[in-house]
Amino acid sequence: MKLAIVHDYLNQYGGAERLIEALHELYPEAPVYTSIYFPENLPAAFKGMDVKTSFMQALPGIKKHFKKYFLLYPRAFSSFNLAGYDVILSSSTAYAKGVKIPQGALHICYCNTPARFIWRYDQYMEKEELGKLSKVLIKVLAGSLKEWDVGTAQKVDYFIANSENVRKRIREAYKRESEVIYPPIETGRFPIAKDTGDYFLVVSRLNAYKRIDLVVEAFNDLRLPLRIIGDGPYRKNLQALIKGRNIQLLGRVDEKALLDNYAHCRALIFPGEEDFGITPLEAQSCGRPVIAYAAGGALETIQDGISGIFFKQQTERSLMEAIKRFQEIEPTFNSQDIRSCALCFDQRIFKRQIHAFILEKYQQHRRQ
Repeated sequence: MKLAIVHDYLNQYGGAERLIEALHELYPEAPVYTSIYFPENLPAAFKGMDVKTSFMQALPGIKKHFKKYFLLYPRAFSSFNLAGYDVILSSSTAYAKGVKIPQGALHICYCNTPARFIWRYDQYMEKEELGKLSKVLIKVLAGSLKEWDVGTAQKVDYFIANSENVRKRIREAYKRESEVIYPPIETGRFPIAKDTGDYFLVVSRLNAYKRIDLVVEAFNDLRLPLRIIGDGPYRKNLQALIKGRNIQLLGRVDEKALLDNYAHCRALIFPGEEDFGITPLEAQSCGRPVIAYAAGGALETIQDGISGIFFKQQTERSLMEAIKRFQEIEPTFNSQDIRSCALCFDQRIFKRQIHAFILEKYQQHRRQ
């Protein structure tokens, strides 16, 4: 079985890229086809992959302005020649599933979500700092991709959803069924500390839709220690919101510092609505509870009262009430119980499930 992996883009490191790492460990001979690739933004493991990029790699200003070229991505993926492969495994939040499949090959798409800028535009653009005219223009252009998006979805043989949340979105957007296989978590990387510090923690890309501004505003009022790990285009906005020394923007940190911050925090704050969400499970792997907005993938990864608590409205007041409630019940959380919740999502389970799925569907495909 000759397999190729196709991924939207390799220009930043997050949950989707960790998925590619796990898939490549499972299929080390498989090349990775992608629109653009910037190895300096990714861990060393990617340098050992056979990464094949599209013509977009050479476009002027692509590293900084990759989002502005969004109308070219469909063409980039249709330009790949995948002749000779038996199975095409696409990892897609938008474009990779539109790859041109050679006759007789099987196409399985691991869908992280139907494209947010097409199907959830208002939420995606809510806090982006763009003029009204720019937002309207982008909405019109993004809307023009909807027909392409639905059309390419019909050419996929089988969908895998990264959560029940995304499974529902796939059904609504594409009228297609899918099987849920949760993303891989390297639970063995994360230590449980004997003691904890006095700070709360956020670990996230600093994008507007992540709603980290809610956390900053809440901790401005609560005056409790908060550490924010991560970087991104919304960093300057967050810095401007900070009113006291109790809030630290740490930027990107190395592996050792990340694990240490996870292991010793009082709790992780998770304020956004995510398709799945990796960081709550990383915190739980360290035995640390999570205070999360009750929406999206968090509802599938956090057990209320056991591994964390929820706040119901995506507002500063609701978050503050949840933090105060957490402080009241904090002694009842047990690190081992919390870690046990995370173990259900370990990467060994992911690898076993996805390999079995691919093998079963490939054997069925050959018999047809």
